[in-house]
Amino acid sequence: MPASVARTLGNFGAFDPQLAARNISGLTHGSKLDKAIWDEFHADWNGLSVRAYDLRREHAPVERADALLAPPTGPSETIVTVKQRLHQAFFRDAVISSYNTRCCVTGIPIVECLIAGHIVPWSVDEHRRADPTNGVCMSATFDRLFDCGLITIEEDLTLCVSGRVRKLKDQAVADIVAARHGQKIILPTRFYPDPTCLRWHRDNRFQAA
Repeated sequence: MPASVARTLGNFGAFDPQLAARNISGLTHGSKLDKAIWDEFHADWNGLSVRAYDLRREHAPVERADALLAPPTGPSETIVTVKQRLHQAFFRDAVISSYNTRCCVTGIPIVECLIAGHIVPWSVDEHRRADPTNGVCMSATFDRLFDCGLITIEEDLTLCVSGRVRKLKDQAVADIVAARHGQKIILPTRFYPDPTCLRWHRDNRFQAA
């Protein structure tokens, strides 16, 4: 029942360090099983996305046996490719919903314009591919600026625009991008960006000058 699901989520909240840092305690009557499930999946978002997909398939309506089956076309996909797509879909849904379908810089609520971008890229840390705390929701322009290191997010969750951009003598750049320097990002309702990931981005991607 929905109420039971809500209570279980509240139980998980008692184990969440991000909620604890915001003085949110969650429910206090969690079971040992709740703790075991939290410990199993909190450090394995990739595994969680695959397990969630498997559960949905297990409980999906059974297709009619007499339905016409169309033969597959094109090359077959590897298990690795399927898992990568599951991770990507799970990550995008988790990040965009966490930011209430809004760009964390501009507040734009047009889902077709939004990108759930990784703070630390897949190629650097594959274990955090599906981890929503390794993501931020931005509109396409700001996602690209973030990805190439022309903007970053400070420890206090304010936006930092590269000096290279702020020095440009262009009114559009000044109004749309440079004016955001020092602005607090719109915070997510859950899955705050991991400070360790943000630090990696500032140290390894951001072009300060």
